[in-house]
Amino acid sequence: MMQLRLHDALSDIDAPHWDALRPDGNPFVSHAFLSGLEAHGCLRADYGWQAQHLALYEGTRLVAAAPLYVKGNSHGEFVFDWAWAQAYARHGLAYYPKLLCAVPYSPVPGPRLLAGSGGDASGRQRLLRDTLVEVARSLGVSSVHVNFAREEDAAAFDGSDWLARFDWQFHWHQRGYRDFADFLDALTPKKRKNIRQERAQVARAGLRCERRRGEELDEADWRFLHRCYLATFEEKGNHPALTLPFFRHLGRMPGSAVLATIAWRGNERVAAALLLQGDGALYGRYWGALEHVPGLHFEVCYYQGIEHCIANGLQRFEPGAQGEHKLARGFLPARTRSFHWLADAGFRRAVHAALAREATALEDYHAELMRHSPYAVSA
Repeated sequence: MMQLRLHDALSDIDAPHWDALRPDGNPFVSHAFLSGLEAHGCLRADYGWQAQHLALYEGTRLVAAAPLYVKGNSHGEFVFDWAWAQAYARHGLAYYPKLLCAVPYSPVPGPRLLAGSGGDASGRQRLLRDTLVEVARSLGVSSVHVNFAREEDAAAFDGSDWLARFDWQFHWHQRGYRDFADFLDALTPKKRKNIRQERAQVARAGLRCERRRGEELDEADWRFLHRCYLATFEEKGNHPALTLPFFRHLGRMPGSAVLATIAWRGNERVAAALLLQGDGALYGRYWGALEHVPGLHFEVCYYQGIEHCIANGLQRFEPGAQGEHKLARGFLPARTRSFHWLADAGFRRAVHAALAREATALEDYHAELMRHSPYAVSA
């Protein structure tokens, strides 16, 4: 017999037991990352987040789990369902609260239904899927959403009432490049020339970039990284939810997960990006600059990351959500997946039809993007 428990803090679950259920080394579903968000003031009720982590036990042994939150809004999710909420409101129905199985503020594909990788992992994933619906019904919420699920986990939702949705991000892949120059040689002459010009702009501005791992960062570095993060959010008029203590916490995560790229002019820091590393991949996360320098964003956020991947044997670089400008810099469209269960059958049918239309448009969009591939030979 499986026993269901909902935990309102991840600290209630032992880290080794949670992490043993991860099927890969994705750092965002690690106990350290998720519990750090809670412990350092990033997830608060007035931000619309309430943890209700789902855990299934056989006796006292944790056998399956999912990071789960009761949401009072759709902020910090990156799979946009604002139109669904508006449709509910027009019909006098409440869309919020809803349940979200995801990593807060992190549009990074990865495992969501944590069931390990051996034995009947797929069966436990389907059990988690069904249990999410049971929890939603018991709480009386409108819906459940599993955002940025892995491609490998899609089968867990087959043959169910869950609606599948997809979108595109832009990812870079290591295809045997020996160094950055070798990568450039794979591009069309125009794209190669543009990247060289962008890097030259940064050099002419008197800036140099360095990469530091988390354990190499001092207090001044952490304060600057967080200052850059705040500057970017303030510039865009968004709410910066991540705190300086959480940034410091990232530097203490096991496995040297943090990589910082810092741009300097002399002894002064000018810009920085904070990235995470794990499972053979690099993940771009938070960036900011104290002054505008042409090409600086691309250098700090993309080119330094590509160089790091080539030098350290990483096979994939996911620089973040959205951004067609990434295509010209070697990042090709990669499919991201989400799954959605809506309690109201009428709305479920309407959303299903809308998603079918959306999928057709997104496939056309992908075809158009690939017509503008930056690679001389199709990648």
